[in-house]
Amino acid sequence: MISKIHSAQVIGLKTDIIDVEVDIGKGLRSFSIVGLPDKAIDEAKDRINAAIKNSGFKSPQKGNKKIIVSLAPANIRKEGSAFDLAIALGFLLANDEIKFPTKGKIFIGELALSGDLRPVNGALLIAKLAKAKGFEEIYLPAINAKEASLISGLKIFGCQNLKELTDFLSPKPKLDTIQVETEIIAEPLLKPEPEAKIVWTEPTHLIDFADIKSQNNAKRGLEIASAGGHNVAMYGPPGTGKTMLAKAFAGIMPPLSIDEIIEATGIHSAAGILAEDLIIHPAFRSPHHTSSYVSLVGGGAWPKPGEITLAHRGVLFLDEFPEFDKRVIEALRQPLEDRIISVARSKGSMIFPASFILVAAMNPCPCGYRGSRVKECTCAMGQIQKYQRKISGPIVDRIDLWLDVPAVNHEELSDKSKKGEPSADIRKRIIKAREIQNKRFSESKLKTNSEMGVKELKIHAPLTDSSTKLLNDSAKRLGLSARAYHRIIKLSRTIADLAGSDKIKDEHLLEALQYRPKNIFE
Repeated sequence: MISKIHSAQVIGLKTDIIDVEVDIGKGLRSFSIVGLPDKAIDEAKDRINAAIKNSGFKSPQKGNKKIIVSLAPANIRKEGSAFDLAIALGFLLANDEIKFPTKGKIFIGELALSGDLRPVNGALLIAKLAKAKGFEEIYLPAINAKEASLISGLKIFGCQNLKELTDFLSPKPKLDTIQVETEIIAEPLLKPEPEAKIVWTEPTHLIDFADIKSQNNAKRGLEIASAGGHNVAMYGPPGTGKTMLAKAFAGIMPPLSIDEIIEATGIHSAAGILAEDLIIHPAFRSPHHTSSYVSLVGGGAWPKPGEITLAHRGVLFLDEFPEFDKRVIEALRQPLEDRIISVARSKGSMIFPASFILVAAMNPCPCGYRGSRVKECTCAMGQIQKYQRKISGPIVDRIDLWLDVPAVNHEELSDKSKKGEPSADIRKRIIKAREIQNKRFSESKLKTNSEMGVKELKIHAPLTDSSTKLLNDSAKRLGLSARAYHRIIKLSRTIADLAGSDKIKDEHLLEALQYRPKNIFE
């Protein structure tokens, strides 16, 4: 007998629908799985044998049966344990132990020896593809049902174990029945997961802008960065609040849209790090400066997303920026410009989304006190030059705001009368500026001012004659590249949006110009 059932897998962020075909014939007892399976799939034979036996069915190991499981298409490599459920059901169908229509249904899940279902990665991405391919129902572990229910138009069934699922798909006439008048109606053993309702809650960040004394210039710069999606770097002596500001920055990020929630949740689910059912706040990723190239960029024999992709639609905070490996820093060029990162390896290549706000923090020199009025710098000139060369010109160009974070007077730290503006109030202004941008880019795929190209700048950020002359004169004096020139205009557009101005004025340009790096790289 032959059966065919549908399953799916996620490798990296790429999702494939896989057909599981099971053939049972007479011959010497054997159980083989073909179709480029990895070690985890090959080991599934023992898990499936035990799960089927412990769910009350005949063990595949009994009798002289030649069992062949084919995972198609055969030219796509298969990996992971998500096919366990589909293979088990395929065997039971081919062995005539259960009967149910398989059309329009997808089955994913890892089986425990007891027949219980264990969670899998990438359930949301599989549900998204299933809907696009015209499937109607997905059966998966109960713990994955909540995230998959983000996709509307599909029936999502969360299952606890194999026995529960087979009783639902192929019910026995005596199980779970009630008498209603003269008819016998089976009670449903499984019910579709209700469509997920997204309820936005206030982010629970421990650091509020109101708790950070002074540093008003840096706070203003971070507000602009959040409003327009601009990259930002903070520099100054140790202990001036750069890390605190970066952590507080996560609290002024605008809420994610439904599409962004699906994107972010799907990425974290595929990576196997989804701590909650849904990602409703922008991600804040803060890898240590000793992090490897692969952990940040992504990769492996079969490429998987790294920190850059996990920060998609959120914030990537790189503390001690020059202390990162130079390869890691230079790898930021493509995602900062194109908002994607392409990872190519010998066994395959992947293109991962990487639209994030970079927040970098650094000292002006290895000891941290170059230019400080508090302590004297002890670094040799060669050390300073080597330290600063870690940040190349192309990376400097791709960062829109360079914020000086100087030492704070001790009197200001102890002054209890002065209270800064709360993060919630700042976020309201940022949300208003984002709404202006949403309206501006309603007919395009752009979301923020920072994503504009030269063509969009001409349409959405035209300059007056006086502003053009001001920018050109400043660009010559500062030695700006063409990229930095256009980024100044984008930044000015965001500053104008925060001010509620339809046009870019001279004061907006002047404020944008002051955020270019000055003495830090001299």
